[in-house]
Amino acid sequence: MAMKHAASSALRSLLSPSSTFARNLHAPAGKKKIVGVFYKGNEYAKLNPNFVGCVEGALGIREWLESLGHQYIVTDDKEGPNSELEKHIPDAHVIISTPFHPAYVTAERIKKAKNLELLLTAGIGSDHVDLKAAAAAGLTVAEITGSNVVSVAEDELLRILVLVRNFLPGYHQAVNGEWNVAGIAHRAYDLEGKTIGTVGAGRIGKLLLQRLKPFNCNLLYYDRLRMNPEVEKEIGAKFEEELDAMLPKCDVIVINMPLTEQTRGLFDKNRIAKCKKGVVIVNNARGAIMDTQAIADACSSGHVAGYGGDVWPIQPAPKDHPWRYMPNHAMTPHISGTTIDAQLRYAAGVKDMLDRHFRGEAFPEQNYIVKEGQLASQYR
Repeated sequence: MAMKHAASSALRSLLSPSSTFARNLHAPAGKKKIVGVFYKGNEYAKLNPNFVGCVEGALGIREWLESLGHQYIVTDDKEGPNSELEKHIPDAHVIISTPFHPAYVTAERIKKAKNLELLLTAGIGSDHVDLKAAAAAGLTVAEITGSNVVSVAEDELLRILVLVRNFLPGYHQAVNGEWNVAGIAHRAYDLEGKTIGTVGAGRIGKLLLQRLKPFNCNLLYYDRLRMNPEVEKEIGAKFEEELDAMLPKCDVIVINMPLTEQTRGLFDKNRIAKCKKGVVIVNNARGAIMDTQAIADACSSGHVAGYGGDVWPIQPAPKDHPWRYMPNHAMTPHISGTTIDAQLRYAAGVKDMLDRHFRGEAFPEQNYIVKEGQLASQYR
């Protein structure tokens, strides 16, 4: 039923046709057109039956959706007026995307999408959607909260070690037939005893701190919300009230905050200058939190000893992006949250959310990014 949960007259009034938010609470009855935008698996698609996060794998939900009579379009072609995504926007009811190959759902695209009800992120982080435009249009935006937090936290730890131990020059020596121990050792350090600060201590930040505890580091965190004192004690992390006061203390800084209007460009030239000379920065959050050129310049000057991450201001990143060529970096494509284990988790989450949507049922509250015209607190 279209209004399965609209039992009370008050709620019926809220969901009247004149309500701005009428179309985002429950899915109207009928068959849906679902558009999924994922990266292509190409020759790797058949190598692992659990590789469901690619176009060919289609989250493993094609058979289920089509058995219910829904239409399921899957593509990687997402950019420009002649893209496959653009062609299907006007009559799509649901758009599913991932942070790894994001479908940028702009205000202009939302305006064209007359049937659109739901924007789902297969993973976490929905900044590829114009959230204010989605809220104004009465859309629901949701993601699979928690689906890949372990994957990202593990990857952050990996990049910290790669940069602090100066691993990459040694790897390149091995590949190129070289042997120059001094070329590696002169800037390789132990992690033990270093001060590591995370900017943001939500699900991923907290998991990272827990994984760093056995390394006997000095752990700091800055966040809008302080942890429970018992959790702080268990992890061994100290709360910092001011970001700019924490930065000069840190040998390693890890970014673990969402991209919002407030955090876009947060680490500009001036803020980077407040960091300790020789700092290592790891950013698996969002590339646009950094000023692109400021990071490249700081790596070139040596003020930042190493920068690593898998997120770029635009994805896929242009071939001439300065982060590809700056010294002492550990950059990759956006991969940290799309391990096979993570794919299986967020694919299952997408199926559950779609099932709830078709039935007119609410999502788990923590999965909402836009609900009834309101943005989740972290995006306000």
